Amino acid sequence: MLLQRIGNRGIRLGTLFDRAAARHPASPVILDHDLDIAPERGRRLTLTEVADLVDDFASRLWAAGIRPGEYVVVHKTDGFDISLLACAAARIGAIPALLSPKLDGGTVAELVRRVNRPYLVTDQAKLDGELPEKVFELSERVLLTSGDHPRATPLAEFAGVRRVSPVRMAPDHPTLITHTSGTTGTPKLAVHTGFTFQSRYRPQATVVLSAVRRREPVAIHVSFVHSRMFTAMPISVLQGHPLLILRDDDPESVGTLFAQCPPGLIEAHPNTFLRWEVLADDPREPLANVKYFSSTFDAIHPRTVHRLLGASRRRMPLFAQAYGQSEVGPIAARTYTRRRGAEADGRCVGAPFPGMTDVRVVSRDGKPPTKENPGYIEVRSDGRIVTYLGEHERWKKQVNDGWWRMGDLGYRTRWGCLHLLDREVDRIPGVDSTLEIEDKLFARLPELVEVIIVPDADRRPVPVVCTRDDKPLDPVAWQAATVGLPAMAEPVHWRLEDLPQTATTKIKRLELARLLTAGGDRA
Repeated sequence: MLLQRIGNRGIRLGTLFDRAAARHPASPVILDHDLDIAPERGRRLTLTEVADLVDDFASRLWAAGIRPGEYVVVHKTDGFDISLLACAAARIGAIPALLSPKLDGGTVAELVRRVNRPYLVTDQAKLDGELPEKVFELSERVLLTSGDHPRATPLAEFAGVRRVSPVRMAPDHPTLITHTSGTTGTPKLAVHTGFTFQSRYRPQATVVLSAVRRREPVAIHVSFVHSRMFTAMPISVLQGHPLLILRDDDPESVGTLFAQCPPGLIEAHPNTFLRWEVLADDPREPLANVKYFSSTFDAIHPRTVHRLLGASRRRMPLFAQAYGQSEVGPIAARTYTRRRGAEADGRCVGAPFPGMTDVRVVSRDGKPPTKENPGYIEVRSDGRIVTYLGEHERWKKQVNDGWWRMGDLGYRTRWGCLHLLDREVDRIPGVDSTLEIEDKLFARLPELVEVIIVPDADRRPVPVVCTRDDKPLDPVAWQAATVGLPAMAEPVHWRLEDLPQTATTKIKRLELARLLTAGGDRA
């Protein structure tokens, strides 16, 4: 019944906040930072004010010459206005392409080239400190959200222009372009349509509607350029939940905000939840009201799940882990309860959404996929992207009779649940699952804040460890923790901030292995 009500007419990002404001005009959007495009608005806005802001900047983009079907690359200093500018571009029928603030200038220039002369929306800080001069030749026009530059036009020049009506595009028209994580090289540009986004929205809206009481605050700490933002955000605002948008994941400031406005649901990256484990001991009890923790990006360690669920004072809190990818959205999911926390099998990522997604595991050698002999994970979903911009042949190589190759290895149990063991490119000979080893080390060593198993030059597994406050790792405790695990090299201690990360805080394992071989110990 819910799915029939939601339907699939294509998600409409350009009018999202208009529709949300029509239902819940005074519902708040609370930020932990100022918006570069409108610092005077402060950090607490209503949905009505956010809708007006999107309308305002859509009209400014139109005044700057942007028309339906044209590309608008947004690459600026981190902030929620990245997502709002995407909505503004979509409102006039343009196609926003969002590039992470964490990307280096050379990569941004290559992706701008791949988009083929888009309008580039950026800021003075990016132009002065990171972007190469060639972005001006690669772009139709460069527009600034803040600051000044002799070769760029500030959007502030268009303040007060006549408002333009929204342009409605067909559901199968491109509505947004995001990029892949780039863990294995230059990111790919994933093209989403209104239809594919709405397909991703449906299963997630079902969960939120059933799990959290209406009007309970929803906190989101998700990369502003990630496709997940554009399903999590609509679910929250259209259902009338007060929305907490976080740019900073520092536990102290997050604890303060959550103590002042206790969320009922939190959506965040796995590594963010890992960092927030310390909030379980915070005397302010910032997690006490959380009914539902949600993470849809990467494998999460059971220890983290156990700690966070233990910090909630709700009667039956849940932690939902969804397995998916930027290219296809969420495919399978499972929930943890307090009873199934630290001891639970973290490699089980659950089952597909009935009637919406499907999963199969394809043998690599003709033998049935098992834990010891995992197969290729392939999935089906209406939420799958329609192409990689400028690389359609690369996209086609991952499609097999409608099934999408995830690039992961795993198997399914007799009960049908999917177990994820490793990425194909991260497989180490003689090791069933590096992720499983990492889970066990986390459960056995509370002082760890990160551990990544990567191969050295001889393909031996090397644990790269990060500890709380960078304290030295106790060798006796390490020896005890590795009992029963595959033979590994001695651990290498690094600072967490030195690990190469993607926009969604995934560790770039191939890059880490290369750095490890080149530079050794960073601690």
